[in-house]
Amino acid sequence: MTVHFGCTQCGKCCIGLKLTLSIDEAIVWSEQGRPVQILIEARPQFDAPDPEDELARFELERTFPAVCGDLPIRVGMVLATAFDGPCPNLQPDLRCGQYEQRPRICRTYPLPARPLAQLEPASRLCPPEAWRSDLPVLTTGGEIADEDMRSIIADHRRALIEDAPALQAVSKLLGCFRAGLADEGFVVLSPAPADLAKGLRRARSEEMSQISKPQWTYVTNRRSTAETLRAGGGMAELVPAGHGYLAGFADDL
Repeated sequence: MTVHFGCTQCGKCCIGLKLTLSIDEAIVWSEQGRPVQILIEARPQFDAPDPEDELARFELERTFPAVCGDLPIRVGMVLATAFDGPCPNLQPDLRCGQYEQRPRICRTYPLPARPLAQLEPASRLCPPEAWRSDLPVLTTGGEIADEDMRSIIADHRRALIEDAPALQAVSKLLGCFRAGLADEGFVVLSPAPADLAKGLRRARSEEMSQISKPQWTYVTNRRSTAETLRAGGGMAELVPAGHGYLAGFADDL
């Protein structure tokens, strides 16, 4: 299938947004006084992924190894900024006030940033007129048609992988060794912007080999998940969904 696209500058993608940021991008936003959260998840790591599985390889490379009780796990940390209303960069004429400095994730919308994820126009915020067949080709046969877009997305994925060691240092600097179970929820940290910017800069210079490896704990709002993790040798803490835990399911405590 061929997908055509042309931005209508409706501004819908700049309202009620959540942006995944690289460390460099998060430092810029934090130093501007804007909130950036740290979302933490982890999944048990039993076997090495199939080297031909692009998505599994990406998930491995963007995470770092840790232990939870007797379970080997992979921890993934994501820097994200979110606004319930308009982005602070959105101008009255619906143009971006920092267009040249906007994050990569903004530059590639409406394309998905995850490997192998297929673009589904109906799931995006753009109006119907943005998808007219007389507009430039965005994807064809599931592949991105524009070389610049391919390059930006590749840079975004590469940054998420290269940032993993520094984010591991951030967890140690903040003393946070708690994670949601992947595909179920996230532990959410909301440091003050100035503190986060300082911590991110410091994390890049930390000597990880000099810091002992901590024990991690899974956080969940589902009793059955906690019991399964404990039965497998892991450590799990039951908490209600809320400010510090972003849950994908209703509480079952």
